[in-house]
Amino acid sequence: MRNYRKYEVWEIGHKLTKEIYLLTSKFPKEEIYGLTSQIRRASVSIPTNIAEGCGHLTDKEFGRFIDISLGSLNETEYLLFLSTEMKFIS
Repeated sequence: MRNYRKYEVWEIGHKLTKEIYLLTSKFPKEEIYGLTSQIRRASVSIPTNIAEGCGHLTDKEFGRFIDISLGSLNETEYLLFLSTEMKFIS
C-alpha cells in the first residue's frame, strides 16, 4: 500500500485545502451553504482522493483516483475564479 503523505502532490493539495478554509471563512454568511460549501468540498476532494487512491492495490485503481482528484482541482480553480468575479476574494 502506498503512503499518501510521501506524495508532494498530496502535500500541495492539503496546503491548498487549508488555505481555502481560511479564505472562505471571510465569505458572506449567506454563502455558507452555497459557494463556501462547494469550494471547500471541491478542494478537500483533491487530497482526499489521492489518499483514497493510495489505499488501492493496482496502478489502474490508483490512477482513477488521481483522475478524480484532477477533476476536483479543476472545479476548485473555477470556484476561485467565480469567487474573484463575485468580489469575495482578489
